[in-house]
Amino acid sequence: MLNAMLIACTTAPSTQNPIYLKMTDMEARLIRMERVIDNQSLIALAASVDQLRTETQALRGDVETLAFQSEGAAGRQRELYVDIDTRLRALEDAQSQILSLQSTISELDLSTSQAVTASSSTSMESEQDSYQRAFNLLRDGSYAESAAAFDEFLARFSESSLAGNAQYWLAETYYVQRQFDAALPVFQGVVDRYPGSAKLPDAMLKIGYCNYELQQFGVAENVLQRVAREFPATTAARLATQRLETMIQEQG
Repeated sequence: MLNAMLIACTTAPSTQNPIYLKMTDMEARLIRMERVIDNQSLIALAASVDQLRTETQALRGDVETLAFQSEGAAGRQRELYVDIDTRLRALEDAQSQILSLQSTISELDLSTSQAVTASSSTSMESEQDSYQRAFNLLRDGSYAESAAAFDEFLARFSESSLAGNAQYWLAETYYVQRQFDAALPVFQGVVDRYPGSAKLPDAMLKIGYCNYELQQFGVAENVLQRVAREFPATTAARLATQRLETMIQEQG
C-alpha cells in the first residue's frame, strides 16, 4: 500500500513542472484566440446584418417610389380619360347640332325649290352655266340641242364676253354635220359682229373651208390667204396655208 501511494505521488503533475506550465499557457492562449475568433465572427455578422438592413431600407424606398409613380400614372390616366370623354361628348353635341342645322337647311332648300317654277329657274341660269350647257351638248354630239342652246344664250347674253365664242360654236354645230350653207353665214357673223373675238382667226378659216366645200374656190383662196397674212404664227394660219397648198396641187 505504501508502494502504491509512492507511485501516485510520483505520477501526479506538479504546478512547478515546466511541461505542465507550458501546456497551461498554451491552453490559455488557445482560449483567448478562440474568443477573438468568435468576436470577429460576431463583428462580421453584425456588419452583414447592417448591410442587409441598409439594402432593405433602400429597397423599401424604391418600392415606395414605384408605388407613388404608379399612383401618379393611374391618376394621369384617369385625368386623360376624363378629358377625352369630355371632348368626345362636346364633338358629339356639335355633330348633332350640325346634323340638325343641315336638316333645317335641306328643308329650306326643298321649300325654295318647290316655290320656284320651271320658267323662273331657267331665267335664273347664269351666263357661264348657260354657255357651258350648250357647249356640253355640242361635245356630246347633240348638235340640234346644242344649236338651240347657243341661240338661247346669244338671245339672253348678246353683250357677254362669251358671245363671240357662242356664235362660233353655233356655226360649228352645222359645220360638223356638213351643212356648209347653214354654217357659212353663222361663221360670217363672228367676223361682222364680234371682230375682237379670240375666235376670229378660226371663224375666217372655217369661212374659207365652207367656200372650198361649196366649190367657190376663188373666194376660199382669198379668205385663206387673208388668214395666213393677218394671223401669222397661229394654228389657223398654218391650216390655211396647208389648204392653199392642197388647192394648188389640185389645180396643177
